Amino acid sequence: MTPEGLSTSALADAAAVLRDGGLVAFPTESFYGLGARAMDPRALARVFSVKGRPDSKPLLVLVDGVTMAETLAAEISPGARGLLARHWPGPLTLVLRAAPGLPAALTAGTGTIGLRMPGHPVALGLVRAAGFPVTAPSANPSGQPPPCSAGEVRAYFGSAVALILDGGPTEGGAGSTVADCTGWPPRILRQGPVHL
Repeated sequence: MTPEGLSTSALADAAAVLRDGGLVAFPTESFYGLGARAMDPRALARVFSVKGRPDSKPLLVLVDGVTMAETLAAEISPGARGLLARHWPGPLTLVLRAAPGLPAALTAGTGTIGLRMPGHPVALGLVRAAGFPVTAPSANPSGQPPPCSAGEVRAYFGSAVALILDGGPTEGGAGSTVADCTGWPPRILRQGPVHL
């Protein structure tokens, strides 16, 4: 059992939904996120559709560590690797140059990809159970407040989300710190709990 009381079978069920192209909502350190298989363009299209998200906004992707991050980033500089070593798992998203061949919906034409290894046990457990990168924009319609509970996600999306992992209430707050590491020193795009 995870600290939130979710069994490994619940995480396995959620991973199976993702593998089949469905959407899963799950708790993170701040809000509930909306998960899809990051390399599945049809699943990504569902994320944009249910959220009403503009195509011009790239999607944050969760990974289970540096090895998985290396499959999505064209390069991870020594400085960026130092940040990962100090702050992953945790609320730090690194914006890196995207590897070639990623679905266009992930990068929104920016040529970059935002990656994070979550510190929340359910979010990290889901990525590990799936074995592939998972999207994690907040699980709310664009323009609405991000949800801090499974009930709020259900009220927003109903059956449009195949499965909600109820890990209890989340803390809310500012979301992760987002650092653009395509140059050095990094540029803070959004200040969150991690200070560089």
